[in-house]
Amino acid sequence: MKKIVIIGSVAAGTSVAAKARRNSEDVEITVFDKDSDISYSVCGIPYYIGGNVSDIDELTPRNAKWFKERFNIDIYTKYEVNQINDTDQTITVTNLVNDEKMIQEYDELVLATGSSPKELPQLNSEEYNNVFKVKNINDAKAIYNYIEGNDVQNITIIGGGFIGLEMLEQLSNYNTSIVQRSTFMPHLDYDISFMIQEYIEDKANVYTYNEIDIIDYDENHTINRVRLKTGELIDTDLIIIGIGVTPNTKLAKEIGINIGKSGAIQTNKYFETNIPHIYAIGDVAESYNLITGNPIYRPLGSTANKMGRILGDRLTGGNLEHKGILGTGIVRIFDMTIAQTGLTEKEAIDLDIDIDVLHNVKPNRPEYMQGQEMVIKAIFDKNNSKLLGAQIIGYEGVDKRIDVLATAITFGANAEDLFHLDLAYAPPFSTTKDPVIYTGMIGHNITRGRKIITPEEVIKQNNDLLILDVRSPKQFEVDHVDGAINVPLKTLRSYAKTLDENQKIVTYCNKGTTGNAAQNVLINLGFKQVFNLSGGNKNYQRYKRFQVERKKKN
Repeated sequence: MKKIVIIGSVAAGTSVAAKARRNSEDVEITVFDKDSDISYSVCGIPYYIGGNVSDIDELTPRNAKWFKERFNIDIYTKYEVNQINDTDQTITVTNLVNDEKMIQEYDELVLATGSSPKELPQLNSEEYNNVFKVKNINDAKAIYNYIEGNDVQNITIIGGGFIGLEMLEQLSNYNTSIVQRSTFMPHLDYDISFMIQEYIEDKANVYTYNEIDIIDYDENHTINRVRLKTGELIDTDLIIIGIGVTPNTKLAKEIGINIGKSGAIQTNKYFETNIPHIYAIGDVAESYNLITGNPIYRPLGSTANKMGRILGDRLTGGNLEHKGILGTGIVRIFDMTIAQTGLTEKEAIDLDIDIDVLHNVKPNRPEYMQGQEMVIKAIFDKNNSKLLGAQIIGYEGVDKRIDVLATAITFGANAEDLFHLDLAYAPPFSTTKDPVIYTGMIGHNITRGRKIITPEEVIKQNNDLLILDVRSPKQFEVDHVDGAINVPLKTLRSYAKTLDENQKIVTYCNKGTTGNAAQNVLINLGFKQVFNLSGGNKNYQRYKRFQVERKKKN
């Protein structure tokens, strides 16, 4: 009987095991894990610590006994794999309870060893009793119990990615500080990241472009204060580290398995490594970018589960193959949601792709139904108008829009395709032209000569531009683009008679719609170079604030 052996039993490992068994009863499936908990929800940990999940057992709904009874899969917890012998196709395993060793044969070996949280040398969680990382059920219990058993008032979170922001939200009842060495959600573009920063500055003590420099601790190795590199002092009773993860590749490296530039294991679309009969999936393995075909490391629970299903199918005669990922991710921080899929602007530029970038500011539903604005930043290929990526920040309805856009990218949709999508509409749920459809309309307009210009380019080219603010004089007085002339839309046609048709002109309003109307007027009157400011004055003013912030930090 074919022997499938899996190292690791969280998302990827248990997924491959379950799919293999669903496909076949004629295989022996054995799983080893050095921890005591299996198949748990890492992503649910912040919500247990914050009290939204009342019982930790809700995050671990299945145990080894369940897998044995349901799937006839043998899962051994507290068993650590010490060595792989790829010549004999065996592994050496140690029982961590009694230290006994055993040799296990395999026909197919799956590395689903996951990842480990990165640590800061000066904030080692093994050395200080109030420094914690967030990775497994034991970490969740440790943080929860420390808060319950101590007089915790001040909490410091290091890291502004998914875990850092989720922990910030869940621990907002305390005096919480968050320290991030760059922008929040640094894989996003700066303009979206800065919107996150501006939003949470009212919710917590925010320190961006900063790092821990010196710590003060007592005789019990409890840290009570940290000093940042910029000199600020932060009193703290608890520190949580959330600065990313490192793939657990030790076993793979020892037998010469190829490691990618990301530090994760290289595989092909079948999850095969360079050593026959050894596969890698989940947080320990690289994936492929669906758009570019390039290797990508994006350790997400959704991806790990998908990888497991594909490999489980292949190991038992199926023909599923990995088609790549878009790195689609989403995070909630208080009542704001941030989501991303596909390429960012900076990633596309690094790949030398000629792109169009637009910012679409629209409510999730009509204002008379208490609709709230969201900002969709979309990246299109200038050559064929294909959607390459999107980032959204808003209060409601972000999740369904990012999923529609991810689906569109997966099937190669261009801007016009987005406009033609037949999406559900009723006032409680959307506007007649959904924000996704509006994004397609703007993108399609670009292909028809209605060009967009970003705030960054406006600032760079300011002296060469005629900038027309087509809002009301009252709005213009509040704030406006530097160097702009106020020409309300209703007066534009007569004012246009005084202009040079070859002048490079930028039109704008508050968010973009009236600016586009002004752009259409001028183009239809014969003007050759007319651009609409992407995201309008609102986006421009935000970019200016970001520039000021960046200069201060530098």
